[in-house]
Amino acid sequence: MKFILSIDQGTTGTRAMVFNKNGEEISKDYIEHEQIFPKPGWVEHHPTEIWEKTKVVMKNALTKAKISSEDIASIGIANQRETVVAWNTLTGLPLHNAIVWQCRRTADLCSKLKNDGYSELFTNKTGLVLDPYFSGTKIKWLLENSTKVQSALQNGNLAVGTIDSWLIWNLTGRNITDYSNASRTLLFDIHKGVWDEELLELLNIPLQILPEVKPSSDKETYGDVKEEIIGTPIPVAGAAGDQQAALFGQTCFEEGSIKNTYGTGNFMLLNTGKKPIKSESGLLTTIAWKIGENIEYALEGSVFITGAAIQWLEEGISILDDKSELERIMNEVPNTEGVFFVPAFVGLGAPHWDAYARGTIIGLTRGTTKDHIIRAAMESICYQSEDIFELMKNDSGIPIKVVRVDGGVTNTSSLLQFQSDISNVTIQKPVVSETTALGAAYLAGLAIDYWTSLDDISQNFQVEKEYNPSMNQNDRDLKLKTWKRALERSKNWSNV
Repeated sequence: MKFILSIDQGTTGTRAMVFNKNGEEISKDYIEHEQIFPKPGWVEHHPTEIWEKTKVVMKNALTKAKISSEDIASIGIANQRETVVAWNTLTGLPLHNAIVWQCRRTADLCSKLKNDGYSELFTNKTGLVLDPYFSGTKIKWLLENSTKVQSALQNGNLAVGTIDSWLIWNLTGRNITDYSNASRTLLFDIHKGVWDEELLELLNIPLQILPEVKPSSDKETYGDVKEEIIGTPIPVAGAAGDQQAALFGQTCFEEGSIKNTYGTGNFMLLNTGKKPIKSESGLLTTIAWKIGENIEYALEGSVFITGAAIQWLEEGISILDDKSELERIMNEVPNTEGVFFVPAFVGLGAPHWDAYARGTIIGLTRGTTKDHIIRAAMESICYQSEDIFELMKNDSGIPIKVVRVDGGVTNTSSLLQFQSDISNVTIQKPVVSETTALGAAYLAGLAIDYWTSLDDISQNFQVEKEYNPSMNQNDRDLKLKTWKRALERSKNWSNV
C-alpha cells in the first residue's frame, strides 16, 4: 500500500503527516521554530531553520508510520502564506530572515500607496487590500534595504518567493509557487492568472526573481525530491497556502461551503465557485485553488491574532499555566463580568485593515480575575470570527447554515459552543483535525490519481461533533454591541 506525505509549514512550527487513501492519519511529527522580533511590530523567521526542521519532521513521520520513503506516492505542501524568503540561486542560501505575514514594517509604505490613490488598482487586480500583511511590499522592502539581496539581483542570482517556493526549491531545485499562494502576494492578477506587470513596475520588483506559477494539484508535478533528502525521488505534486489547503481538506468543494481555521490567527474562507466575488466590506477575494484549467475562488476574512493571544497569556504575561486549562476555565467562569479583550497586537485584519490598532483589555474592575481575562481572550476569537461571518453572508448573498472548523483551539468544546451561539450557526468539527495537512495531501494525491476525483475525496469526510446555537437574541445582540465598542477603542492607537 502507498501513502501520501504532507508537509504543513506553519507560523509557529512545521508538521509532517502520513495519510492513507481513506484520508486517515497514519503518523505525524511536529517541531516549533524560533520567532524573531527585531523591532516592535516586526516578525521574522530563519529560513534555514525552517528547512532543516522540515527534513527532520518528514523523516520522523516516516519512522513513526513504520514505512520507508519508497512507500510514499507523492508529497503535498501547505504553508504559512505571504511570508517572504529571498535566496541566492547559486548557493541556495537565504539572503535575509524570512519576513513573516504578521510583520508590519511596511505600514508606512502601504499608507503612502493608499494616499497616492493606488488602493483601487491593487484591489481590482489582486482581490486584496493595500496592507503590510501581503508579500508585495515585503519584497520591495528587501530589495531596498538588504545589501545581500541587492547584490544577488545585480549578479542575476536572486530568487524571491513565499514559503512554499522556498521548500519546493530545497526539495526539487525548482522555483515554483501555486495559484493560491501567488494570489496572496499583491502582485498577481487573479482574473488573468499572471504576475501583473503594472503592479510589479509600480513596486519596482523584477519579474525574473519571482517563481513560476503552477496548478495547486499538478499532473506534471513540480519535480521529484532530491534523492539525498529522504532516499527516494518522490514527486512533489500539490501545494496550496495553508488556509486554501484547509478549505480543500474540509472538502468544501461546492459553492457556498465554508470553513474557519483557528490557529495563530483565524481564517474564514467561503467557496464562491468559478466567479470571484468582490467584497464591499473589506473582505478579500482570493484564489482557492487551480486544478487542471479550472480556477476556484473564495471570499476570505483574515484575523491576525487569535490563538497567538492565548500563547501570549501563557508565555507573555504568564497568567495561563497551560492551554489544557482552557476548557476548565471556560466552564467554571460563565462570563467575563464585562471584560473585553481586543488582541490587536499587530494591528487589525479584515474587515478593518488598521495597521495602527493595538491590543486592548477594557472593562476591568477590582473584581476582575485572571480567569475573566483568559475567558475574554477566548471570546475575542469568536467575536472576530463573527465579524467576518456576518460580512461574508452579506457580500456573497449565500445563506450559510453550517461552518466547518479546524485548528488547535477547536479542541476546546466551550469555545465552539460560544462560536455557535454568537454567530447563530451550526458548527461542525471533523474527525481529522489537521485539515490543512490533509488538504495538501489530497491535492498531491489527486494529481497522481491516488484519489481519482473530488467525489472520491468527499467520501472521506466525517463529523466528530456538531454544535448548535442556544443563546437568546437579546444576549447575543448586547455582547456584539459591547464588543464593537471595545474594537473602536483599539483602532489607530499607534498612529501618533
